[in-house]
Amino acid sequence: METAPCPKIVLIVEDDLDIRETFRQLLELEGYCVLTASNGKEGLEVLQGPQRPSMVLLDLMMPVMNGWEFLEAQRALPEYSKIPVVVVTAAGKDKEKTVGAAGFIKKPIELDVLLSVVKRYC
Repeated sequence: METAPCPKIVLIVEDDLDIRETFRQLLELEGYCVLTASNGKEGLEVLQGPQRPSMVLLDLMMPVMNGWEFLEAQRALPEYSKIPVVVVTAAGKDKEKTVGAAGFIKKPIELDVLLSVVKRYC
């Protein structure tokens, strides 16, 4: 039996395994399909993969490729540049560095805030 494609796909780009898995489990319980990546480089690869995310939840402070670099690379890809990205970080809100992000959530995250933001963009 083949399953129908999921219309609401969230890509979580987060280096902290516990946070990534908590987000994934919560969103899957709410009916979302979830893709994950542990850094920006993996996130770009997943973004351009066979399943197109409806939105991205993006940490800023990550190894290999950080969130700012991910945003810059995503904006340079015309067919992916319009996918909304919500920055999720413990760093202070720096408007210049999050230009292009659709939204911002500060860690530690209240799960109801996370769900509200995902519902808005997905």
